[in-house]
Amino acid sequence: AVSQHREPIPPHQSQCKRIIKHRSDSPQFFCFFLFCFSRGRFSVTKRCDQRGSKRTIAAKHVNKKLLCREQVLQEIRLLQTLDHPNLVRLLDTYETAHSYVLVLEMADQGRFLDYIVSWGNLTEEKVALYLRDILEALQYLHGWKVAHLDLKPENIVVEQVCSQPVIKLTDFGDAVQLDPHSSHIHPLLGSPEFSAPELVLAYACLPNVFAGVVTYVLLSGASPFLDESLEETCLNICRLDFSFPEDYFQGVSTEAKDFVCLLLQGELERRPSAGFCLQYPWLHHYGTHLDTSRLISFIERRKHQNDVRPVGAIQKTTRGATSSISFPLLNIFILFYCIPIQSYRNTFFLHHQQAIGQAKTKYSAFQILEKNNFFFSFEYAPNASFSVLLFFF
Repeated sequence: AVSQHREPIPPHQSQCKRIIKHRSDSPQFFCFFLFCFSRGRFSVTKRCDQRGSKRTIAAKHVNKKLLCREQVLQEIRLLQTLDHPNLVRLLDTYETAHSYVLVLEMADQGRFLDYIVSWGNLTEEKVALYLRDILEALQYLHGWKVAHLDLKPENIVVEQVCSQPVIKLTDFGDAVQLDPHSSHIHPLLGSPEFSAPELVLAYACLPNVFAGVVTYVLLSGASPFLDESLEETCLNICRLDFSFPEDYFQGVSTEAKDFVCLLLQGELERRPSAGFCLQYPWLHHYGTHLDTSRLISFIERRKHQNDVRPVGAIQKTTRGATSSISFPLLNIFILFYCIPIQSYRNTFFLHHQQAIGQAKTKYSAFQILEKNNFFFSFEYAPNASFSVLLFFF
């Protein structure tokens, strides 16, 4: 059993400067670059062969111009502390003139969905096996009070161990160790497709399980909340608006669908722990074969999707789209009734009680936000669509 009260001890302040070794020479001095493995918001991860040992590694290059040193140190401290077979291990760190380099173990089977498609013959039994590995990793992280905050297929990799696939979580750039005495509000960046409602609504995070989107994708090859626009996707997440189309879920058992519904809980107090999920009966019985043909198109879409756009860019995109056509603003009163999660609605109402009463007749949503200083660093956009509001509450 994993202790629920353990807390990793960060290095002493005097040690922080030595966490990253300085290298004045080029990284090519100690490894051969093979190809680019993945690309994130602030980094590029390359598959490499170490000189001498010929060991294949993953070198994550974090651009110094895009991310400050302290943020990189936070990821490094977490990786140095955590040790679990379902988490990618940190092997070494280097600093060059232009980037911080995190040397990570290389999962020899590559990305999760690529592995599934290449092997084929996917069954509910295999999906359950993969999910058990993911939940084991999350249970361990939550024991350390660590929230990953970026659980998506691209951050799940596969390693072959004794002829068996082992699923591992990677990319802890957004991960945080939560302080029980304070709340953490995580900025939503990139695609919100796999985000929990509290991230979209900018509420305090907790180390909990919101892995239903990944499960849904594995069972159907489709995304439960994805819509035609980023704004509509966010609204679907906030409303937990998803279904099980027969065309996509033909042959999928009722137990599997029930498990997805269990994971996609909006109320934090109703959302199950990783330990509870691991005991769920469906994870321990055999099921039917699944159609993986849609996973191929899902992977292609994710490869070409702009997943590095910050939420602030929504404002610019919306403004450009409305330069000639003015979209009506959705007032706060309407948005309030678009939020079905009662605890969020209660918090929302307390914060905006007066504004809600005025919204029908006197104020537009943006005017109310501006009046109450809810724009923070965002520039006022008088003709932007209502969807930007989702990121302020």
